Parts: sequence; structure tokens; C-alpha cells
Amino acid sequence: MTGRDFQRTMPGASTHFRQAPSLWSYTHLDAWLLLLLMLLCSYGLFVLYSASGQDMGDVTRQAIRMGAGFFVMIVLAQMRPRMLMTLTPWLYLLGVGLLVAVMLFGVSAKGAQRWIALPGFRFQPSELMKLVLPMAMAAYLVRDQLPPRFKHILVSLVIMAVPTALIMKQPDLGTSLLIACSGVFVLLLSGLYWRYVVSALVLIGAALPVLWSFMKGYQKQRVMTFLNPESDPLGAGWNIIQSKTAIGSGGVSGKGWLQGTQSQLNFLPESHTDFIIAVIGEELGIYGIGFLILLYLLIIFRGMLLAMRAQDNFSRLLAGSITLTFFVYVMVNIGMVTGLLPVVGVPLPMISYGGTSIVTLMAGFGMLMSVAAHSRSPRR
Repeated sequence: MTGRDFQRTMPGASTHFRQAPSLWSYTHLDAWLLLLLMLLCSYGLFVLYSASGQDMGDVTRQAIRMGAGFFVMIVLAQMRPRMLMTLTPWLYLLGVGLLVAVMLFGVSAKGAQRWIALPGFRFQPSELMKLVLPMAMAAYLVRDQLPPRFKHILVSLVIMAVPTALIMKQPDLGTSLLIACSGVFVLLLSGLYWRYVVSALVLIGAALPVLWSFMKGYQKQRVMTFLNPESDPLGAGWNIIQSKTAIGSGGVSGKGWLQGTQSQLNFLPESHTDFIIAVIGEELGIYGIGFLILLYLLIIFRGMLLAMRAQDNFSRLLAGSITLTFFVYVMVNIGMVTGLLPVVGVPLPMISYGGTSIVTLMAGFGMLMSVAAHSRSPRR
């Protein structure tokens, strides 16, 4: 008698021998994604200790923020995608309201007004919109059949334009571009017709001169510095010149952990925030940067895999947009530090020192895990 014959003769056998639910099914966490994020955060703390000048205070604060991020991720992983979709309109209105509040009575720092002062800490509402905007566009588009029709594309662009314009007004060009990218990814993943894509590229190309006239003076200076950093080596070009020097001096294997000269002797500004990958290049060389890029690629691959497994269009669009926006984070930071893109103040995910961005990224991964969990268990 075969095993299948035995199950036919024993009505309860299939239930009895069914594999028991795993721990990950109960917690709604994706084991591979969780492991990769823990490795990335551990690597970030290891690098930050050197980049911050061996300041254990910075490392401790960063670890606490990462812990808060993991907590938010676990909480959001328990929520059904359907519940996230229901909350989306209210979250969008809240986010836009907070951006307006920033304009009216926000806290200014370094020439920008981006924060709201709360008891004990400052909150940056634009970070909330990095998640809420793709949620809002996905929730709107899935109300009708995909791919979207022209009128739905126009409404989606309005949904995207409102927070993007408010954030550019702060001014915060880097964050506004990231938020706009998250919305564009939702449109592309919705099956946008190629004629719309080509038309949009032509319009963007034609609008570049107009965009230049609306840019702030320091933003124009960043573009000019990108084109020729040596034109002002002791001023606007200092950061990128020192960054490329640090990466180049590290070579293949690097100078050794804590042995970097550009970072340890303070030649490299913002060494523990936006330009932290230059510290990795100098001290750990191509090996250190290669390991980091490998972690990023594995996370992006896992995120896209979970997006493809999603059981409904909202989950698919949201998960895909979150993953691709994470890719843009990585690409823009590495590009600006190596001189391939203008400096726009985008931190390196989970590596740069900072609080709000880490929690926001972890919240996005929590939504990814929610999509994955409810794809595995449709009845939950």
C-alpha cells in the first residue's frame, strides 16, 4: 500500500500529517527579509562606530532607532493589506495637513523648514509621505480596471503633485524626488501604456529649463558642482572631491577599520550621514562596498519576489513601489557620493546616521511582510 492509498483509507490522515504552521506564519514575518535587514543594520552599526569617530553615544542612539524601526515593522506586518487600504485616505489627508503645518509653524534648521517640534523630539512629516503617497495612488488606481485610463492617470498625478510641491517648498529637493519616484513606480507597475510613458519623458525634457528657473540658488550650485567639482575645490566642490579621494585611496581591500585618514582626520564632511559609504570605501575597500551592495541587491530581489506573489493589485502595487523606491535610495546616495549624480542629501538606507528615515524604511518593510504573510495565508 502506498502512502497515498493509506491516506485514502484513513479520512483523518491528511489532516494529521499536514505540516504544522511555522513560527513565521504566526508572526507574519518573512524570515529571509528579516535576516537580511538584521545583517544590514549590524553592518551599519559596525561602520558607524568608525565614521562617527568611535562615538558610542551615536552608535547607541542608532541602535535604539533601529530597534524602534523593527518594532514598527513587526506591528505593520500584522495588519492586513485590506486594512492598510482602508486607512490610506485618512493617512493621506493627515500627511498633507502636516506638510501644510510645517509651512505655517515648522522648525527651521540649516536654511530649511522641514520639521514639527514635538515634546522631546522633532518629526519630519515628509518621511511619512514616502509611504503614504504610494499607498494613496495604489488605493485609487485599483478602484477601476487596470491598466488605468487617462483620466485616472491625471487624478493620480494630482495626488502625487500636492505633497511633492509642498515638500519642494520647504525646500527639500531630495525627498520630493524620492516621493515623486514612489508615485511614478505605482503608475508604471499598474500597466501604464508605453505611449503615456514616452509622452511623459518628452514633457519632462521640455520642462527642464522651467524647472531650473524655480530651483533655489544652492540647488543650482549643486548641479554646477556635479558638472565640475574642481571649479570650487575649497567650497561647494569640497565634499565630492574628498569623497572620491577617500574611496579611491581605499583600493581593493581598504586601509583597515578605523584607519581611514579622510574620515578620521575630518577631511570628509558628513562622514557619518550622507557620505558614509566613502568611509566604507576608504577603510574596507571594494570588498566592503561590494558586500554592502550585495546585501542591498538581495533585499531588493526579495522585495520584488514578494510583490510578484501578492494576491491583489493593491498589495502588488504597494510592495513593488516600496521595493523600487528603496532601490532609488541606494542608487541616488551611491551616485552622489561617487560623483555620478548631484548631491541631494539622500541618506544611505540603514547605514547613515539618522532616526526618522530608518523608522520609515522599516515601516515600508513591515508592509512588505504583511503582503507576504497574507499571500501565504489568504484566510488570515
